[in-house]
Amino acid sequence: MRRTTLAAALSAAVALTAAVAMPTAEAAPHGALRPALDAKPFQPPLPSTAPPVTRTLSPGVTLTTYTFGKKNADDFWTVHVYLPAESGGPVNKATTELGPKDTADQVAQALREKGFEPRVEEVRSPAYADLEAGTLGWTVRVGGFAARPDATAELAKVKAAGFTGDTRYTAQDGTDFHAPEKVNVIRVDFRQFQGKVDTEFGPTLHGTEPATDLIARAGAIAGINGQWFYNDAPGGFYVKDGKVLASATQGRGAIIITDGGRNVRVDAVKAHISLQTPGGAIEEIDGVNRFPGDVWNCGGVGGDTPTEKPQHDFECTDPSELVRFTPEWGTPPKGAGAEAVLDADDQVVAVNSSRGAAVPAGGSTIQAIGESAEWLLGHVHAGDQLGIRTRVSDSYGRPVPLTRDTTIMQVGPTLVRHGKVSVNALADGIIRFGADQSFTYDWTNRANPRSMMGVDDRGRLMLAVVDGRQAGYSEGLSIAWTAVLMKQLGAREALNLDGGGSSVMATAADGVINHPSDSSGERSLGDAWVIKP
Repeated sequence: MRRTTLAAALSAAVALTAAVAMPTAEAAPHGALRPALDAKPFQPPLPSTAPPVTRTLSPGVTLTTYTFGKKNADDFWTVHVYLPAESGGPVNKATTELGPKDTADQVAQALREKGFEPRVEEVRSPAYADLEAGTLGWTVRVGGFAARPDATAELAKVKAAGFTGDTRYTAQDGTDFHAPEKVNVIRVDFRQFQGKVDTEFGPTLHGTEPATDLIARAGAIAGINGQWFYNDAPGGFYVKDGKVLASATQGRGAIIITDGGRNVRVDAVKAHISLQTPGGAIEEIDGVNRFPGDVWNCGGVGGDTPTEKPQHDFECTDPSELVRFTPEWGTPPKGAGAEAVLDADDQVVAVNSSRGAAVPAGGSTIQAIGESAEWLLGHVHAGDQLGIRTRVSDSYGRPVPLTRDTTIMQVGPTLVRHGKVSVNALADGIIRFGADQSFTYDWTNRANPRSMMGVDDRGRLMLAVVDGRQAGYSEGLSIAWTAVLMKQLGAREALNLDGGGSSVMATAADGVINHPSDSSGERSLGDAWVIKP
């Protein structure tokens, strides 16, 4: 049974670094990243097991459903036993899903002493564009069962014996390109389509809504989920109609579109926003429309702990920040610190020694905490005309103009660049070095529902969703296989969007057309991509 892994250097790092320690390797500039996944296990395309079915949603807009793979009799349910974070640690409180081989061997031996027959299995990851292949870690599993209830019963015995764990279906290990997959792809051909591809969020940025509501709000033909979201707001750089609405995670992938979606490119971006006072003092604004001090995905502009490098789904903190709020956010958070209230011309109308004032129409507020609050109170005064400058650059250091027809959504990782599979896993923060590799294993290596966006050689925009976590129907894909799929579907540029339970595709006429993995069905989202007539 095939497995996947991370980096050659990672094997040593797993044993030697702390759970949140960051990799020391520096990624190459994104434009210079080499194509990866050329090794044989990842070359074959996903096998089609039924003819694709295509229908037209609107002139120039088609929806195609693909069926790949089929259920394999060799796949089974098993008990996945957790490992202690440290070698020799208590097994009854273990929470890590894989670890060094000596720890896995110790847990396996303890299971044997209790009468079980465990398997110790190596987990490997493929090469990425900025990281070599290698061993991610080792897992311990018990039993093989045709039905989940039987695996659940075995899990109860394992827990009663003093261990922890859960059940897993082996087809969702992320290594089998023959596994069943259900994929929906919307293509927009701008030679026929006269409308616009845009983004949509709810009444305010700080709040979530189902994709079907966002599509209806936009009067759109169809749509797909967009960015991940934290604290009920989009996470990552977000520019709509040339206006910055959310902070950048420096160096992460993004999709950049202009002219209503007719010009599309995928790249890594950085963004810096500075504030200058009449006296010449200049300070960098740490974030836009997010809670001060709370830096989800890390990768801020300085002062973040425990790292300033991107780390997906990881919360960094910064005790000293300036954060700008625009009217789109809604009601800004209240709290200790200071703030400046600016009108539409960036003139200061008030300076307050606490935070939470409403944002003037067309204006903004600059909230400050920690030492930044002291700086603001000492340098910014009512009546000041502030200079606020935004600089956005791509992976080559070239400026990215923010015109009125510019939309940027930072998601990631990148999947296809210049027609080649190219996943910027390290630079995008979907890889973690450290003792606990559970996140990398679950989010990056294992099969999950995924949503993707790209453009093909004919210039058609592509929105795609693969269902997952549904045994025997659609297992989902690893990040590596998601990239292979997008290349197989014809993408010359492609980017991963938010996924998991957020993966949803819907049309105005049909509602949700895929099968979201959450048991409750469609999830509320921070924003979405929509196709407007």
